Amino acid sequence: MARAKGVDTILDAAHSWGQMDFRVGELEVDFVGFNLHKWIGAPVGVGFLYIRKDRLADIDRDLGDEDFPATDIRSRVHTGTVNFATVLTVPAAVELHQQIGAAAKQARLRYLRDYWVSRVRGFKDIEILTPDEAGLYGAITSFRLAGKTGKADNDAVVAKLRDTYKVLTVRRAGVAKGQCIRVTPALYTEEADLDRLVEALAAITGTKSG
Repeated sequence: MARAKGVDTILDAAHSWGQMDFRVGELEVDFVGFNLHKWIGAPVGVGFLYIRKDRLADIDRDLGDEDFPATDIRSRVHTGTVNFATVLTVPAAVELHQQIGAAAKQARLRYLRDYWVSRVRGFKDIEILTPDEAGLYGAITSFRLAGKTGKADNDAVVAKLRDTYKVLTVRRAGVAKGQCIRVTPALYTEEADLDRLVEALAAITGTKSG
């Protein structure tokens, strides 16, 4: 729709690469920002910018950068001195990602997500906010407790899950009908970890689990 009206789209794809099995061209977006610390496993502070090759000329060189030719994307992201130690970790992180494979990572993460969601969906006063359609989710799913739409309410639930049940979740704002809580299993998460989450939510909502 944006392209039809001559509007450029810049995509924040921070959570996708390494979690979902796809190629950049499939996004049909000219400008995309990725990071490497979420699902590729490199340290915080590294990422990359994608500009479709036939759009590169539409972006000016950063501060008149002359270190690289105008045909090189690096002239658009002049960084000055970088954290070399962090950058040097990237090849190892990407190699591990490739060894596991994007499809295998996606399948594992969706399995873990479905494992806990299927067990709490019927719990009293829990609303699962993330859709179940296969192309619309990966590892991450958010939920809301009935009537708990504010910052303080959700912070309290996050604290209880962390301090009482040793389950790490995060509060998220910006949702149309109120704030919520996000659950994000990692590749190394085990079913027993998710069983603890299920038991915690059963206790918090007064639902009999199992």
